[in-house]
Amino acid sequence: MSDTLLRERFGELWRRMGAADEGRRVFDDLLRAYREPHRRYHGVDHLRDCLEQLDAAPATGEARDLAETALWFHDAVYVPGAADNEALSAEWAARALVGAGVPEARAQQAARLVRLTDHARPADDSVAALVCDVDLSILGRPAGEFAEYERRIRAEYQRVPEPLYRMGRASVLAGLLAREPLYRSDHFRALYEAAARHNLTRSLEGLRAGREK
Repeated sequence: MSDTLLRERFGELWRRMGAADEGRRVFDDLLRAYREPHRRYHGVDHLRDCLEQLDAAPATGEARDLAETALWFHDAVYVPGAADNEALSAEWAARALVGAGVPEARAQQAARLVRLTDHARPADDSVAALVCDVDLSILGRPAGEFAEYERRIRAEYQRVPEPLYRMGRASVLAGLLAREPLYRSDHFRALYEAAARHNLTRSLEGLRAGREK
């Protein structure tokens, strides 16, 4: 999906959300953020992938527009290891939406969905499940694609010493693996649940083995 198509898509969504313009400045700011040099995984390719995953999911109407809006903003702020990335991204979303004339209630709905992509707890409604499942869909991809994702995540944390990285990453993956189910929507559960559990288990075993050496 080219930058031109991304811009057109964003403008159409922005209008559907109730904005008074096509959000060109917001789009430019978002794309600039997603192209920050420290983003080895959480960049434009991840955004494109999320939109493609959303396109393949059975979602329509306002729920789909809210989900897509949240996905555009969900990594707007990304500093590896920071605890407030999602909160700051949600604030950006609400500020941009309200500033463009989107009703406050709708802006806050989108911001809530952005905050939930911290994955601190399972999604508790269908739209949140859609957003979170899209974001986590990489976990259930073929082994090579998952390995590349793991490599890029490690690159984002290149300044973290290996033992500390293994410990922290193992904790994150173990928390995801403990969820039953991992994916909260039928669509993504059918597509990715089994493969994600396989990928996570193998990765976790490797992290723990390396930590014990």
